[in-house]
Amino acid sequence: MDADSDAQVMVRVAAGDRRAFALLFDRYHASVARFAFRFVGDRARAEELAQDIFVKLYRNAKAYQPAAPFKTFLFRVATNHCLNEVRRGEYRVAHTSTSPGDAEDGGVEVASPGAEQPDEAVAGRELERAVGEALQGMSERERAAFTLCRFEGMAYRDIATALGASEAAVKSLIHRATLAVARKVEALQAGTGPARSRA
Repeated sequence: MDADSDAQVMVRVAAGDRRAFALLFDRYHASVARFAFRFVGDRARAEELAQDIFVKLYRNAKAYQPAAPFKTFLFRVATNHCLNEVRRGEYRVAHTSTSPGDAEDGGVEVASPGAEQPDEAVAGRELERAVGEALQGMSERERAAFTLCRFEGMAYRDIATALGASEAAVKSLIHRATLAVARKVEALQAGTGPARSRA
């Protein structure tokens, strides 16, 4: 099932086809759970949010317009749900936990899982921690825009639709978020380390 076919599958979902819904769930569940995890920092809660998001997707299927990319529609639902959840509660993203299931402690996968040298593994974990700290320090909308761009590979136009913002606003959000990550990485390279950064 390629990206272009997702729209047609969603049309079938709108007509009440549960098998079509199962196809979309299987394809996007992991991405939605990772997206939610970057907001709440808890695997169990992220899984619950992902389930809630897919329930909303199913209930709002008839609102979907096939001309719009399915992934954009999905992440608009996901973004709204996650932002509402964060605004309701107190969440702090764990420095070393930026996506569930990627590693034992939920890393960003910036280090090669097959790194042969212990020093490389340590450096990889430190870089994961730096990115995690940067994510924690972002506003919710910066985190959403950065995640959709850098981790989900979405275009600015589609992110703007998902966030209900202009492309210019999205570019600004991603720019600020990228600078935040760069500062944390620079602090790491300067030898201060993310946990001891003066930033």
